[in-house]
Amino acid sequence: MAWKKIIPAERTKNIKYAIRDIVVLAKEVEKSGKEMLYLNIGDPNIYDFVTPEQVIDDTVKAMRDNQNGYAPSNGIEEAVSAIKLDAENKGFKNIEDIFVTTGASEAIDIALTALLNSNDNFLLPAPTYPLYDAIINKLGAEPRHYFLDEDNNWEPDLDDLESKIDSATKGILIINPNNPTGTNYSEKSLKGVIELAKRYGLLIFADEIYDKLLFDEKDKHISMASIDTEAPIITFNGLSKSHVVPGFRIGWGIVTGKKELVAEYNEGMQKFVRARLSANKPEQFAIKNALLTPQPHIREMLNKLKKRGEITYNRINAMDGLSLVKTSGAFYAFIKIDLDIDDFTFCKRLIEEYGVVTVPGSGFGQKPDTKHFRVVFLPSEDILNRAYDKIEEFIKKLKEEGK
Repeated sequence: MAWKKIIPAERTKNIKYAIRDIVVLAKEVEKSGKEMLYLNIGDPNIYDFVTPEQVIDDTVKAMRDNQNGYAPSNGIEEAVSAIKLDAENKGFKNIEDIFVTTGASEAIDIALTALLNSNDNFLLPAPTYPLYDAIINKLGAEPRHYFLDEDNNWEPDLDDLESKIDSATKGILIINPNNPTGTNYSEKSLKGVIELAKRYGLLIFADEIYDKLLFDEKDKHISMASIDTEAPIITFNGLSKSHVVPGFRIGWGIVTGKKELVAEYNEGMQKFVRARLSANKPEQFAIKNALLTPQPHIREMLNKLKKRGEITYNRINAMDGLSLVKTSGAFYAFIKIDLDIDDFTFCKRLIEEYGVVTVPGSGFGQKPDTKHFRVVFLPSEDILNRAYDKIEEFIKKLKEEGK
């Protein structure tokens, strides 16, 4: 009797992750010997950003103190207490629960899994971070996208958001500062989202992983949970970006809102939190100092990012056929293509012909009849300028081709 071929589940057909998928093509091109300039992955460690010594020292000490077993499912006490105090300092009230996870990604997965049935939908911004689409598709639910308004600094289009709500809608996602646009949302927009959530009885997910990465010292990040104390909100955050440790996989979720509104759902999440045992334990000992003591590396990081963001803004907007709304946080730029070429082909040819790796905007979702690509401006100024020189050459080539 012959072996039978193993067929993957139907749910795998809709799982895509453009940020990593594009690397497969790039690695094939790299084998030819072409120099590759990678502007696709938001990993500060592969560029000139270094993990703070305090984070490493606290983790190593925990390991040497034999803190290498399982942690409590919600996280070690000192980490949870530090996260709570940091949240309160941002204006959070009615904190019902905190759970430390293997990166913010696990917190997001747990929160969505505990919320969605297969006939539900969840509102995601377009563009958005593709993890949310992947998880919702895995669950057999519908990721439903509302538009961010490029003509209004990529703020949420509240009219479009409301038009997408129906009886099967369970929640709304806000990523602030936003990936991939780099926008820090206004208080007016955030209050508008909260009002819609209240009107239709929806849960809010607030992904605030980049809250410490705002370039202008006068700019202020406003946490969703600080605006309304009763609103049911799950806030996601972590050390990956601001403390240059994406490989540590340390994140968390914070449950806030009126107790009777969130208690039953929170217990549903806690079942999954307990079932997966715990997040990495030694790394949790770095959380307290990371959140509650001065972190001079962040200002140094922001000084670099601000310069690189300005280079990106100036270089891109000087190219005929491309345009960019100025970013105010994180380290991404979502660039509009006004040429007769689709964004996937644009990025594919840019890799194959010039060795510059970017991510097509269609991988993040985008408004119909628009085309974009995302760049990460973490690399050094020299690498960025060389990459933008090549993009400029490519634009000229497209013009010659009549595109």
